[in-house]
Amino acid sequence: MAELSELSKAILEGDLNAAKKITQQLLDQGVAPGVIVNDGLIVGMNEVGRLFKANEYFVPEVLISARAMKGAMELVRPLLVAGESSTMGKVVIGTVQGDLHDIGKNLVGMMLEGAGFEIIDLQTDVSPAKFVDAVKEHKPNIVAMSALLTTTMTAMKSTIEALKEAGVRDEVKVMVGGAPVTDRFAKEIGADGYAPEAASASELAKALITA
Repeated sequence: MAELSELSKAILEGDLNAAKKITQQLLDQGVAPGVIVNDGLIVGMNEVGRLFKANEYFVPEVLISARAMKGAMELVRPLLVAGESSTMGKVVIGTVQGDLHDIGKNLVGMMLEGAGFEIIDLQTDVSPAKFVDAVKEHKPNIVAMSALLTTTMTAMKSTIEALKEAGVRDEVKVMVGGAPVTDRFAKEIGADGYAPEAASASELAKALITA
């Protein structure tokens, strides 16, 4: 008999094969897909986030754990039935216009997915208009923007202004991050929150959803 704790351990250890095998065994035992996600996968990724924040795990370990989680999710996702909530909310994420850096953005996206959020990744060099269109199309709870260059930080402000002009700013929470971004800058441009790194981004997103 496979146990949910074994699945969490496989995620924590980044063992893709074990994660997929245990997930399939749990499904064969009749464990509900939502329970597998919430009590197995998310529990494991939450611990990965805690260790990352404590500087006990680093980017390579997080990426390996995220890969294991994604492998397990591929088995579970098709079986999630309508009405059985498998997500905490929906996040549109992207690196702002003029910026092609994606490692930090990808890491945040993985941590958010591991925390139970549905991710719509707009990739890099995302214009304010594209963020607006994504909000209108996907109806997310959160818009997450990343910038690695001081020269592209201003695009965050432009995007928030575009959301206001489109009449959708009040429909979403906006969180920002990236090497040059600060909490003070986030407040100045009217963002709802700032995260200095990926694990904090996951915690911030949960706080914004429940606020």
